[in-house]
Amino acid sequence: MKTSSAQPWIYSPKVDLMFIIGPAFFVTLFVILLQEKIETVSSVPPWLWLILVVGVDVTHVYSTVFRTYFDKEEIQKRQALYLLTPLFAWIIGCLLYSMDSMVFWRVLAYLAVYHFVRQQYGLMMIYGRKENPRFKLVDKLAIYSATIYPLVYWHVHERNFDWFIAGDFFRLEVAGLAVIAGFLYAAILLAYLLKEVWLWRQAVSFNWPRNLMLLGTALSWLFGIVIFDNDIAFTAINVISHGVPYLALMWIYGRNQATLQGRAASFRFSWVASIFQRKWILAYLVVLFAWAFVEENLWDSLVWHEHGTVLYFSDKLSIINSEQTLIWLVPLLAMPQITHYVLDAFIWRMQQSNTNWKEILFLNARL
Repeated sequence: MKTSSAQPWIYSPKVDLMFIIGPAFFVTLFVILLQEKIETVSSVPPWLWLILVVGVDVTHVYSTVFRTYFDKEEIQKRQALYLLTPLFAWIIGCLLYSMDSMVFWRVLAYLAVYHFVRQQYGLMMIYGRKENPRFKLVDKLAIYSATIYPLVYWHVHERNFDWFIAGDFFRLEVAGLAVIAGFLYAAILLAYLLKEVWLWRQAVSFNWPRNLMLLGTALSWLFGIVIFDNDIAFTAINVISHGVPYLALMWIYGRNQATLQGRAASFRFSWVASIFQRKWILAYLVVLFAWAFVEENLWDSLVWHEHGTVLYFSDKLSIINSEQTLIWLVPLLAMPQITHYVLDAFIWRMQQSNTNWKEILFLNARL
């Protein structure tokens, strides 16, 4: 059986377990331990919202720029993708919002859900990249069911939280749907478990990171959506288990790119390579947080006016009440988020042949 050194880690056992696989376990355990206190609070307090939504969720959205717009070689390879995605995101967003604001938010919510589900799938495939492809179908079904079953449950049962705004998810009045989905989920997990036992008995290997990724995903989505029915629990588990691994993945990529290419790294700005040194990791986070903080100030100043206690500009600008203005303003403010969702579906594809992203990301695995 393979030792831990032979496991398909992305960067290293320590870094992967702490920042990519671990966050789902850490935040779920934390919420379980504080469950009684959390249940007494109906909504996310402003200071926690600043940490979770601005400090992790929106911050991770902007980290995509280091993999895309701040990489000269990447831009040159796929100019149309990077130039047209923000433009189309804004135009389509305006069209949806002009139909009805709820149409816009509903489409955005389901696009976000797709993005969150696909990230777990992508990490699962990354950790199973060296394995026999004949077992990939079971792995895919397992990771998809770990995310889709809680979503089905959410659509059937009333929850005390929403993805973006109240009513952004459809309600499915289908008796027994969640029960059927639950049985199907259990059957898929049983098939996955039997597959793992068979591999272990064949002395093939036990893939620790892949199995821990599935377990962490299953626990965090189950507790965050099904078991707990609380806005704080959902927000904390959802944001941290998704955003922290993405921030870590992007830092690993940037770190490896700077290591591999040295001073000749293809970053558009020379200072970018510097922040991917370990001593400057705080600068990496501060730069991203600053962008996120500015965006959320614009959202709150012009649209929401909900977080004036933690956002500087919230009470210094006038809220926009004109529906004609909101038709183009809201999609414009959401454009970075939508662009992140769309680009993320392209930049990590395992089967791509016109990019060296795997060579860069898995640099440490080859050393």
